Amino acid sequence: MVEQSDNGEFASLREEVRQFVAERDWDQFHTPKNLSAALCVEAAELLEHFQWLPTGGGDELAPGKLQQVRHEMADVLVYLVRLADKLDVDLRAAVSEKMVLNRLKYPADKVRGDARKYSEYKDA
Repeated sequence: MVEQSDNGEFASLREEVRQFVAERDWDQFHTPKNLSAALCVEAAELLEHFQWLPTGGGDELAPGKLQQVRHEMADVLVYLVRLADKLDVDLRAAVSEKMVLNRLKYPADKVRGDARKYSEYKDA
């Protein structure tokens, strides 16, 4: 079990989602596999709003469409928070840990302005 050091926004979201799930007796369905699948589905629904836009910039979204995008973003976050809860993962600590690894893979002085994957410039 990973110690939950977060007492802020993630903890508040986690509790809100736990309550919602408990009120509906849905915990029985919330296996890591099912939550991961649901997360992917919601991420695809988010992406669908940007499909066929010329550049996919926020300025191309009408107010109503932007609200739909916000709701899909919320769905993605809810499933991510729920998955972290079920696996006892401290999201804040996981992000901090991953950023350390990302800084090693993508040193700013080497990749600034370059969108290639780290393996493409690693030996360059």
